Amino acid sequence: MTDVKIDVEDEAVATVKHDGLVDGRLVDQLIGRAREQGVALTGEAGLLGQLTKMVLESALEGEITDHLGYDKHERVEATSNARNGSRTKTVLTDIGPVPIEVPRDRNG
Repeated sequence: MTDVKIDVEDEAVATVKHDGLVDGRLVDQLIGRAREQGVALTGEAGLLGQLTKMVLESALEGEITDHLGYDKHERVEATSNARNGSRTKTVLTDIGPVPIEVPRDRNG
């Protein structure tokens, strides 16, 4: 397990333990870019909310791809089911509500 130090908004340093799944350099880059752009770590439109949204939507896209058996925009002729847009849902998380787009399929 590796310790990753993350500078948070008030310049305090948090130490996060992880099992190697998350690259500490990537975390540093994201926090640096957020600071440069004036994006807060938490709160509405904060970095954590944006990351949570991206991770959840990516996981849901992966699930619908597995369910349908083909990638988005891939032409498939012999299927009775297909993607059918998305709907907005709000996921309540520890960092606050996060609106996400949930993909749909025709057979629902």
